[in-house]
Parts: sequence; C-alpha cells; structure tokens
Amino acid sequence: MSASRRSGVTDELGPEGPEPEREGPAGSDLLAALLDGMDAALCAFDADGVVTHWNREAERILGWTAEEAVGRAGFAGWAVRSADAEEVEARLMSAMDAPGRQVNEFALLTKDGRRVLVRTQSAAVRGPDGKPAGVYCAFSEVHAQIDLERSIALSEALLEDAGWGVVLVDADLRPAVVNAYAARALGAGRTSVLGRPLGELLSQGVEELESALTHVLAEGAPPAPAELWVAVRTPEGERRRCWRNGFVRLSSPLAEEPVPLGVGWLFQDVTEARQGEQEASLLRFRTQQLHRAARAAAECENPAEAATVHLDFALAGFADHALIDRVAEGGTDTDRVRLVRIAGTPSGAPGPSRLDGRAGLPALYADGHPALQCVERAGTVRAGAGSLKGDAAREWALARQWPQDTVHALCTVLRSRGRTLGAVTFLRTSNRTAFERADAMYAEDVAAHIAMALDLAALLPGEG
Repeated sequence: MSASRRSGVTDELGPEGPEPEREGPAGSDLLAALLDGMDAALCAFDADGVVTHWNREAERILGWTAEEAVGRAGFAGWAVRSADAEEVEARLMSAMDAPGRQVNEFALLTKDGRRVLVRTQSAAVRGPDGKPAGVYCAFSEVHAQIDLERSIALSEALLEDAGWGVVLVDADLRPAVVNAYAARALGAGRTSVLGRPLGELLSQGVEELESALTHVLAEGAPPAPAELWVAVRTPEGERRRCWRNGFVRLSSPLAEEPVPLGVGWLFQDVTEARQGEQEASLLRFRTQQLHRAARAAAECENPAEAATVHLDFALAGFADHALIDRVAEGGTDTDRVRLVRIAGTPSGAPGPSRLDGRAGLPALYADGHPALQCVERAGTVRAGAGSLKGDAAREWALARQWPQDTVHALCTVLRSRGRTLGAVTFLRTSNRTAFERADAMYAEDVAAHIAMALDLAALLPGEG
C-alpha cells in the first residue's frame, strides 16, 4: 500500500494524463509522509463534509484505516453515534465560517465500538480563490492532552511559585533555568546565574554537588534526597547553608534512545532546622558531660583533684587545652591582681589535667591579659588571633603564656560565696571555630563547679 493511499491522498491527473515524473518525492507522497509523521491525529473534510484525509495517528486512536475513512460523508454511523452525528458535524463544519481555530470535545467511536473522548482543533481550509473549501481537524485523546497540559502547568508552577529551589542543569553542569527560590538561595538574579560554572556561585561544597550531578547524568537519580553543606558567594560575603537535594535525569522524549538533556535539581534550605538539631544535640551532650563530671568529682578525696576532673570532662568536643589560675593570697588587696597557675592540660601529647603543686609560682601575665581582665571584671572574656597566621599567630599565643598553636581563647571567672577565686581559660587551635555565646554559657557552668571544688579545698585542713 502506498503512503499516499494510506493517508487518503489521491494523485491528480492533468488534462494530458499523468504529469511528468519530477526528481524527488511527488507532492502527494510528501504530503502523505508529513501527515503520517504527525504526533496528532488529523482528518480533513471538503465543503460537503466528505472525509478527504486520514493519517496514521487517527488510525491508531480510532482503529479505522485510511481506506475505510476517506470518502465517507462525515462521521455518522461509523466514527460517532448516530444520535450525536448531526451535532458533531455541525460543530466541525462551522469552522468554515469562523475565524481562527475552534476547540471542541467529542466522544468518537473506535472500530471495535469503544467510545473515546477527544479534543479537537478545527479550522477552515481556503481554496485558490480564498473561499472556504473544507475543514481540517486535528484531534487527540483528552487524557493525553490533559497529561500534556498538566506537565506544562507543573513545569511553570515549579519554575515560578514553588517553595523550594528548582534548577535545570545542562550536560556541562551549568544552570540553564532557575526559579525565584533558587536564585535567592544562590544570592543572584534569575538570569545572572545562567550558564555560569557552579564554582563561581559556591565556594564550598561545589565538588560534592558536581559529583552528584555527574552521577545522575551517568546512572540516574539517587534513591533518596541528600543533604549538603555549602558556602554561597554573595556580595555581602560567604554564607554557609545546608540544602536538602533531590535530582532527576532529564531525557529527550523525541529521541529513539534516551539522550540526557541535563539534570533537574530540586533543593530546599534546611539550615535553620539542622542548626537547631545540632544545637540540641550539643546541649544534650554537654549536659551529660556535666552530669558525668559531677559523679566522677564526688569520688575524689581531694577537692582540688575534683576541679581537674571537671576540667577534663569539659574539654571533650569543646576545647584543646585548659588552664586554671587562682588569685594569689592578698592579690585582691593590691592595685594589680596576681594569678597563680594551679592546674592545666599538657601542651604536648594529650592527657588528663595535672595539678601544678603548691609552689604558688605566679603566672607571668602582662597587663591586659584576658585572664586578668576576666578576674577584674568578674565576667567572661573572649580573645582570638584574628587574621594573624603562621609565626605571627604563634607569637600572639606565646606572648599570653599559652601553647603556641592557640588561636582562640575563652576566660571565665571562678566565683564562690561571693568571692572571686580566679579564672579558668579554655583554648582552641586553628582547626576549631571561635568561641561563641553558647560556648561562654557552657564554660560558665563548668567554672561554677570548679570554683566550688577550689573553695572546698581551701576550707579543708591541709588543702588549698
């Protein structure tokens, strides 16, 4: 069967017989190929309502072949119920006199008698004189059309109104489309991020993100969402965020074999929730440490040793080194406070805190030292090396009588029974962050236990 017959296209005969054969496909064959290659079903009627064209998609939907359809007068008695035929034909043929296209929904009959709801678009076909010569009608099953409209509507909603970030990443791992949420999260406008490498948008976490995108392109979507900590470059500086990410591979529906178009990357900012969980977990851990320290200290015969027990328990996950300085006798009666080192953690290999004995050697602190400020103010003082690096940072630490790898310090006053007993100093190296307000509150809780132990040691005969 020729393609022209299948689509209901007949060869025209001129007055002198068939036209001379031209190079390339004949006009009718080309038209038949175009009609059969369409994704939508198409049929056409002449001015009298007789079917003149019927393509392969129309045959697939309704089951009627082109030979069975072409030449019939309307749909009555075969493609539509007789009771509905008059209304259907009137609505279809009314497109001859109407401007533009008309959209209708009809229930058509398949060859095996099933009813199929279709959505049609019909418009007039003009003759050489510009007058209506017939009607063409393109139709598809309503559920397929609705699925397409839903897909388009979903895409538009995701890229406009979604409460999470949506980024379409091309095969080169560069953003091709972003929605408003994603643009805000990336600290830029919706158009300014397009086509830029992710490394220009993120300063941390970009390797993990690109690795995930590459995996999705090669293997497909991961089984579950993944959380990543990133640092976003913004005009105000870097902003550390936690994103919960989902990925889907995008493939072309028009290719015979799946061709990856890129990755659909969906993410939501969960920074506040994760920070809250971390803070709650840290608070639980520190509360447990205080509880364990209190139980262990209760078993110490020497109250001064109990103070070092509290110090050791406090160090876990909190600081790298710690020192206890006590106010020297008569130190508060002079203009200058003098502190005496009584305990500290080893500055070399890790180990438990050690008492420095009763020699009472003064700590050689210069004026303005954070520990002295802490005692004088009866409060907490934080200090840090700031932007100093290398030798300058080591000199900063050594000048304050701290281990040379120290870059952050927190000094908390020791008070008991309304008296200032001294100060406890917690020290961090460069692999930790600076002390924050929550750290200061924890240090003050630890200092209260240490102060009570030291006050008890001074009260007991032979102690202090």
